[in-house]
Amino acid sequence: MTSTTSTPAAETARPDRAAATARRLSLLNVAFELRAFIALAVLIVVFSVLSDAFLTVPNLITMTKHVAINAVIALGMLLVILKGGIDLSVGSIVGLSGVVAGELLGGLHVGGVIAYPPVWVVIVLCVGVGALVGVVNGVLVTRFNVAPFIATLGMLYVARGAAMLISDGATYPNLAGNPAFGNTGFGLLGSGRPLGLPTSIWIMIVLAVAVVLLLAKSPFGRWLYATGGNERAADLSGVPIRRVKTIVYVISGACAAVAGLIIASELTSAAPQAGETYELNAIAAVVIGGAALSGGRGTVRGTLVGAFVIGFLADGLVILGVSTFWQILIKGAVIILAVMLDQGQQRFKRRGAAAAAVAATQHHDQPAPPPPVAATQHHD
Repeated sequence: MTSTTSTPAAETARPDRAAATARRLSLLNVAFELRAFIALAVLIVVFSVLSDAFLTVPNLITMTKHVAINAVIALGMLLVILKGGIDLSVGSIVGLSGVVAGELLGGLHVGGVIAYPPVWVVIVLCVGVGALVGVVNGVLVTRFNVAPFIATLGMLYVARGAAMLISDGATYPNLAGNPAFGNTGFGLLGSGRPLGLPTSIWIMIVLAVAVVLLLAKSPFGRWLYATGGNERAADLSGVPIRRVKTIVYVISGACAAVAGLIIASELTSAAPQAGETYELNAIAAVVIGGAALSGGRGTVRGTLVGAFVIGFLADGLVILGVSTFWQILIKGAVIILAVMLDQGQQRFKRRGAAAAAVAATQHHDQPAPPPPVAATQHHD
């Protein structure tokens, strides 16, 4: 009589299948993480094929200059979204800061004398105006417990109305200044090219580096991610929740004011209507870049890539002569697709984590196969 023992194939196949599923879901998650880079690469390839003028150095610099304005606003918006909020007032702050700059550069009537502040004073005051609107947003959200959407929506109208009142609905047509008054130099923000690149691009780069350092190297960055991830737990851990919320709105308002100054400088004019719908572009850039609207997740790198996707898409459609109406429709579809992809990524991430846990458990619980038993024969 001969006896043999062996491990059933099904017992070893189950952990292998679970591990394979976990690996597949992990690869899909990586693809979702890189969706903004993939979208940007696809846009560049498609528009380069359809237009010879797209992938040229002058056009790339021009498009990046346009991207820089949205990116500056989006970097401030990223901080607000990281803590789980939203800032709808940034577009109006863009118009308000330009109007304030136009008013100051045109001279202030003080006691029968017209005073012309230097450009650096104008810039500081305009950025201060944007930060002040951010302070109001922060106070409404933290002290009066107004929902961020409602608080910033209200300030959207307040800031736009203030711009209309200051300018009386008119446009400031000439912001070049007069050497005799000492108020020249404002055009450097919009038309200057230090080291061959537009000033706005340098501002975007410097601001991006500053935000990266703020998030990665400062306690504030850790507080911000903690607040967005789980506000209650962060509060119990001693994180100054109210201060964090207020600061992000202040930074967002200041960034929007900088963008407004760049636009006014580039056009050498300021209109109270400037910046309309810019808040939507900023939110779209942050979401396309992989940030979660619920807070706690997002990066500067992703936000910049998202801004490039929005900017290159808009400029590429213009180069191809696509109707403005179609441009609006396509941009809206891209935003919806970005949110859907973000939701899909979260589902795949949860499934991948569950599959990895199952695979680890099955491998841990799998009994070691017994040593093979040599065949023996018994003779009667």
